[in-house]
Amino acid sequence: ADGEIEVWAEDLTGLFVCAARGMYFLAGVILQPEPRFSRSLRLIAPDDEDLLVSFLNELLFFWEQYNQAFDSFQLCLRDHRLQAEVWGAPIQTAVCQIKAVTYHRLAIAFQDGFYRTHLVFDL
Repeated sequence: ADGEIEVWAEDLTGLFVCAARGMYFLAGVILQPEPRFSRSLRLIAPDDEDLLVSFLNELLFFWEQYNQAFDSFQLCLRDHRLQAEVWGAPIQTAVCQIKAVTYHRLAIAFQDGFYRTHLVFDL
């Protein structure tokens, strides 16, 4: 099955954060209150769409390998490079598991003062 979200924000950084939060919301992720931890991420991609998919896939990696998710984000985007510090906790529950972020309908557009995109996930 597939799940889809639409996200928008005033800047690309906000769009990436909304995409991550939307992904977790779609899956019904609830974090344990403790222990809290942080992770540092550095990603490079040929364009913003690939960078967004890489970012979300990196978050999915931590979910699949370590049962961890994130609810606080500090991102720096420049020239299709992402430096991020993310904070989170172990996952307490999730309604479903997201297997992958797809490229279906993925296009980041700027219109009416907002960056917008649709994200489709393989559930």
